[in-house]
Amino acid sequence: MRIKTAFILCAGFGKRLNPLTLDIPKPLIKFNNITVLETCINLIESLGIQKIILNTFYLKDQIYNFINHKKFKSKITIIEDGENILDTGGGINNMTKFTNEDNFLIFNPDTIWKKHYSSEIIEMEKMYFSKRLKNILLLVKKELSFDKNLHGDYDLKDNLVIKNNDRKFIYTGCQILNKNLLSNYKNENFSITSLWNDLIEKKELYGFETNNKFYHLTDLETFKKLQDL
Repeated sequence: MRIKTAFILCAGFGKRLNPLTLDIPKPLIKFNNITVLETCINLIESLGIQKIILNTFYLKDQIYNFINHKKFKSKITIIEDGENILDTGGGINNMTKFTNEDNFLIFNPDTIWKKHYSSEIIEMEKMYFSKRLKNILLLVKKELSFDKNLHGDYDLKDNLVIKNNDRKFIYTGCQILNKNLLSNYKNENFSITSLWNDLIEKKELYGFETNNKFYHLTDLETFKKLQDL
């Protein structure tokens, strides 16, 4: 089996990148003269995925204009969060209403998603289906992060995500999720970490380790340092 639809989370305010994001939504910030959103879409298309759904809220007209002018190969649908921003979990839950698929690849575009992630994501997808999982996060060891100020989120043991004092792994911003996991979350606005924390308690949150260097638009200082690469 293969994933047929990808979600991209594009609704956030990007406040940690002010003043850049006062006039430009974070997904349209350029790195090496290409927006991080386009870099993310290019990776998704390299995986053979032809349907992309992205959500928007802040400076949404710029997102619409960008997608309409770029003419990507994939079919891209833009979903608005509505009158209020829905946070990551609520945004994902809202996007599931616009597709009949059960399993999705989900990306945060503030990671620099170069195409060399492709082979690892395909392996993660194979594990997801072969082990009949409902979720899996792409994680990276802290030492591979360009931003050395980022703290680890989790640890990983036999592909099971756990929380302990070591926290050697950072969530990269890529996951596979089955929409049935969201059925018990009735609040429109909630963080996806609420779901992850519930799954960790049940020992049902899974992870896959990437060996790629991790570049992330954490804040303005990190963005400026990335420009010197």
